[in-house]
Amino acid sequence: MRQRRGFIVLLTLITAIIHLFVGLPVFPLGLDTLLFLNGLGYLALLFLWTRTPGFLSKGLVRGVFIAYTAVTVVGYFAMWGVEGLYDPLGVFTKVVEVALIVALWTAKE
Repeated sequence: MRQRRGFIVLLTLITAIIHLFVGLPVFPLGLDTLLFLNGLGYLALLFLWTRTPGFLSKGLVRGVFIAYTAVTVVGYFAMWGVEGLYDPLGVFTKVVEVALIVALWTAKE
């Protein structure tokens, strides 16, 4: 169980750091800002997942985490289409995010 938890933390940190650094805001409310905010969202969800407050259910946080990650993957391909497959960093990040979805889905917490 601890290994799965550590794996989820690692995958989340990888995708959050990539989004934060690729999305360092350069233009107000542009794509850079969206990527940066996405990275912050991953960090917030990771915090909630590891330190779920008593008024929230762990299953609810996990479900929101899965949905957030799925929307990120779908959003990437909605924005870039098939051409997104030619960006190695983008593809790597999507592979990490799909692995994160699987790890969260199969987590027994």
